[in-house]
Amino acid sequence: MGQTILEKIIQAHSADAVRPGSVVWMSLDVRSARDFGGPNVVKHYEREYGEARPDPEHTFFTFDLCAPACTLKYADNQQICRDFARKHGLTVFDVDRGIGSHVLIEEGLAGPNTTVVGTDSHMNILGAVGCFGQGMGDVDIAFAFRTGRTWFEVPPTIKVVFKGRPSSAATAKDLALFVLQKLGTRDLANAAVEFEGDAVRDLTLSGRITFCSLVTEMAGIIGFVPEHAPALKDEIKALTGRDFDPFRADKDASYERIIELDASGLPPLIAEPPSPSHVREVRELRGTRIDTAFIGSCTNGRLEDFAAAARLLKGRRIAPDVTLKIVPTTRRVTEELLRTGILQTLFDAGAIVVNAGCGGCADGHTGLTGRGEVQVSTANRNFPGKQGKGSTYLASPAVAAASALAGAVALPEDVR
Repeated sequence: MGQTILEKIIQAHSADAVRPGSVVWMSLDVRSARDFGGPNVVKHYEREYGEARPDPEHTFFTFDLCAPACTLKYADNQQICRDFARKHGLTVFDVDRGIGSHVLIEEGLAGPNTTVVGTDSHMNILGAVGCFGQGMGDVDIAFAFRTGRTWFEVPPTIKVVFKGRPSSAATAKDLALFVLQKLGTRDLANAAVEFEGDAVRDLTLSGRITFCSLVTEMAGIIGFVPEHAPALKDEIKALTGRDFDPFRADKDASYERIIELDASGLPPLIAEPPSPSHVREVRELRGTRIDTAFIGSCTNGRLEDFAAAARLLKGRRIAPDVTLKIVPTTRRVTEELLRTGILQTLFDAGAIVVNAGCGGCADGHTGLTGRGEVQVSTANRNFPGKQGKGSTYLASPAVAAASALAGAVALPEDVR
């Protein structure tokens, strides 16, 4: 019997028979920890393995949740990891680099057909480049640091086939919200997912990152988009220096089920609090007053996202009494914003631009909300407390920018 994409990746990293439900001993190409879980990884590692040295070519720290540190706790956390890394000769992508999963892509460390683990629940974002990324707990990551392997139960794979094309106003974020609207957190739970069809085939790398990051909110294990336009290979090669030749599922691969979704004419969508799956059309909430807008996070913080916002903001100012917070994903994205003039456009419109990182999505930096505050955010979660005590609506960068201009939830067409 043939294999799905995930089964092929795992099979390439394990001598065990790979099939849904089997538990395999799997090698890991990259093992990482960030500034939230990193200190506990260090503590567990030193307690269990003493002075043993992790493999420096495959073991990394990434600081992105509070970058640079804005609390004493995070300052301590980061220094604990730095000291451990210096002791063992490990690489630290420090507070100047940005979100770990994005940095691993840019550095070519997370590439097609590789396996990557880290202390990040959105590590499955790496499915965008054909990589099996997986978030794990502190003890498991400490074990991975030492052994370079992990036990893993192979999940079933579900195929989702999109019929039709979304409207020209819809983005990758809208498509992901559409899946959440239709399937919620049950239909894809604990499964790998392969997404196919015209709606996803032409997604750029930024669009794929956006789409795959929200697989976590769908309760999925990992999402892959096997079909792609030829230009994607060139885009990934230019960014990472690596060829893009991901595994494809065998024709006789077995799927737990196949789901068809009709995305014809899909309009811009927005997720109301308190859940990413509480999705409605933006036009239904048009006019809902907001206090702030946030564009960033691992879901929507790349150049393409800020360019979409800048097209609306150019020559305009955000509404009085509204703040717009901009957090690029990586230092490289910040450099691109500077070079292209997009950063100037955002600044001139009244935006607050800060260092690359997770921002308020991680409850640790720019983008947090106070009690009673209403925010439109491009992040991936709007559960109570995730971005503060206020109310967060999830939408695309274009909708966030339009809403900042209008002072209320708005469509891009409302401010043109």
